[in-house]
Amino acid sequence: MALALVPLPTRAVVDETTAPTLTAIIGAQRRLDATTSARELARGVTAHVEMASRLLARAGKTPYAADVAAAASEAAGFAAWLHADMYDIGSARAYYRMAIARARQAGQDLLAGYMLGSLAAFETDAGDPELGLTLVGEARQQIGATPHPSPRAWLDATEALSFAAARRDGDAAAHALARAAKAIDADRRTEPPPWPWVFPFDHAKLAGYRALVAVRLTRPGDALAAFTESLSAAQPAPKQRAVIMLEVATAARQDGAARRDSDRIDESFRLACEALGVGMTYSSERIIDRARRFRREYTGPATSYVRDFDDQLRSALL
Repeated sequence: MALALVPLPTRAVVDETTAPTLTAIIGAQRRLDATTSARELARGVTAHVEMASRLLARAGKTPYAADVAAAASEAAGFAAWLHADMYDIGSARAYYRMAIARARQAGQDLLAGYMLGSLAAFETDAGDPELGLTLVGEARQQIGATPHPSPRAWLDATEALSFAAARRDGDAAAHALARAAKAIDADRRTEPPPWPWVFPFDHAKLAGYRALVAVRLTRPGDALAAFTESLSAAQPAPKQRAVIMLEVATAARQDGAARRDSDRIDESFRLACEALGVGMTYSSERIIDRARRFRREYTGPATSYVRDFDDQLRSALL
């Protein structure tokens, strides 16, 4: 009779604490990303995405469904980021699409626009910048006339990079970068950007995009100057720093080729070696693939620095 008074366990209930709890978990996982390989994080994050999806299904037509959908979108977006770092293109694409769908289900236009813009950047980097341009247009329609400049400036900068990669269109890229700069300059408010943007998209961040555009357009002098401006403002996390180092190395290699400066080319391969070392430490297939791309683009003589890089690249691929 005493056992009859013990309540039976029930399924988890979706309530006002569900979405904040899901968001807190993905926040903690994101903080680990700076010092942990994507492969180590991915299993836990994908399990979190599946749990968020199950809770969303249970939320049904409750008042909490929209907030749970937004949390599920954020989790799927992070899963996409990790799979992109593992160079699992198909899975990354699928998770980005899930993130967009969940954000729309939540009725969060800014969140959906952010995920669309992230997918645009991913597709551009994966070799389809024309699709990236299309997705930027969709993202711009999704966010609408947001008063804060960060979303608009970020999309303009992403579009500039897509123009440079897709069509080598320096004029279109320059116009997009100018729109981004104008949006930043026109705003004099101090409030933070709207979620999911955590930090303002400022001139230092825009300088990073200017540098990437210049690399795509083979303008190494402009690229190196913009990289100096961007990196003087903040130090990125190790994996992102390695990606930037490979871009700097590309600009230095372009500059060395234009000047016929072998020392400059050697310096570019030294930088690329350092970046590749970070990629190997963190098992980042994205960094390793970019290092392979860096090597394929070089057709000059094999100096000792080039041979050292080749040896390190071979060890990364074996």
